[in-house]
Amino acid sequence: MNMDYFFDRIRRAVFGGKLTQKQVDGINKIIAYRDSNWPKMSDDELAYLLATVTHETAFTMQPIKEMGSPAYFATKRYAPDWIGRGLIQITWKYNYVKFGIQNNPAAALTWPVALDIAYRGMIFGMFTGKKLADYIKPGKTPDYVGARRIINGTDRAKLIAGYALSYQDALKQAKQGQKS
Repeated sequence: MNMDYFFDRIRRAVFGGKLTQKQVDGINKIIAYRDSNWPKMSDDELAYLLATVTHETAFTMQPIKEMGSPAYFATKRYAPDWIGRGLIQITWKYNYVKFGIQNNPAAALTWPVALDIAYRGMIFGMFTGKKLADYIKPGKTPDYVGARRIINGTDRAKLIAGYALSYQDALKQAKQGQKS
């Protein structure tokens, strides 16, 4: 795949014309993890995972803590111990237990753990019971709007679907007719 072409496409389509080195590094880690650990994952599924991470990390493409003011966190029953962390903002103790990090919630902020949570959570439906295969099937048009149910109901579903379509196009175009 021509990564320069891929990054040029998403720089404009997803990131408003600018990408930092940390964003590039994060995207490279996410793609490399797929290639080494989940090689059967389709590009359509990867596009949705990247789109979700884009939204869940506020475009940083790095494992982060949930953002909010003290007043915001005062409204969250899972705060302060079980606030969102990672590439996918897992919250609540039971989610930390699912991924075996209840004794060290900050582990969700490390790359190996954040990647594992994002991939296993989306592939196996560990967040809501819905998984990538429920919405993205070989030979069919992906249901990127419906796929938001994997993480968080329908919150921002159309917005994230738009990111997924941009990633899908960039992945496809970077593989077709582009020199590496």
